[in-house]
Amino acid sequence: MVIILIGALLGFLAGGPLGMLIGGGLGWWLGKRLRGGLLVGRGIAEMQRQFLDSTFAVMGALCQADGHVSGNERQVLEQLMVRLRLSESARASARESFERGRASDFDLDGELARLSRLTRGQTAVRQVFLQVQLSAIAADGVLHPAEHEMILRIARGLGCSAAEVEQIEAMLRAAQHGGGQGTQESRSSVEEAYKVLGVSSEATDAEIKRAYRKLMSENHPDKLASRGLPDSMREVAEQRTVEIGNAYQRIREARGQA
Repeated sequence: MVIILIGALLGFLAGGPLGMLIGGGLGWWLGKRLRGGLLVGRGIAEMQRQFLDSTFAVMGALCQADGHVSGNERQVLEQLMVRLRLSESARASARESFERGRASDFDLDGELARLSRLTRGQTAVRQVFLQVQLSAIAADGVLHPAEHEMILRIARGLGCSAAEVEQIEAMLRAAQHGGGQGTQESRSSVEEAYKVLGVSSEATDAEIKRAYRKLMSENHPDKLASRGLPDSMREVAEQRTVEIGNAYQRIREARGQA
């Protein structure tokens, strides 16, 4: 209302009654745009808060899947909070969310349904969520069958496919093991690279390039941030783009294109 009055006053001073009408109209339009921007900003902030809350709650359920939370898994939790550069208050909230997820009455399916609605249409954001979950339970080098089954359940709850989980697992293995030096390791590395890009080894060069460009565009950290990914997870998004680029380069080298 204030912006409309200011616009009308300035318009009147500049052009009389007609200027007042024009100025008032411009003031109304500007006010609407500003309110819309504030609402969008608040919406993204709320989405980021809920995303982090669900991240640690689901992680708690996942780590509890084999019947107990090990010391290594708790250490991973603390390391993740350091990596995400969470403040002390945010770490306290993360620990509370983790314990909420561990509880026997935790509604995992309900939590996933809320997160699915929150990230509707944001495939890359959902994949970052899955990648964080996988990195948490795989950090000790052991993936319990119950944990793997729950990862698949989480993926299905978010609308992700088993192929997407395999793609993320390939990224994690690539980050942990590097490119490999021996013939067998190099062959395995190239096979992993195809999985990272989500393409078959029979794909044409043009298909591989399209897959690479599509993944790089979808996973750009700035784009993910604008879609609700918390700023604290930017490093995870950046690492994804690094692994996508590395995979593309390994395939090009294997095909004699580098």
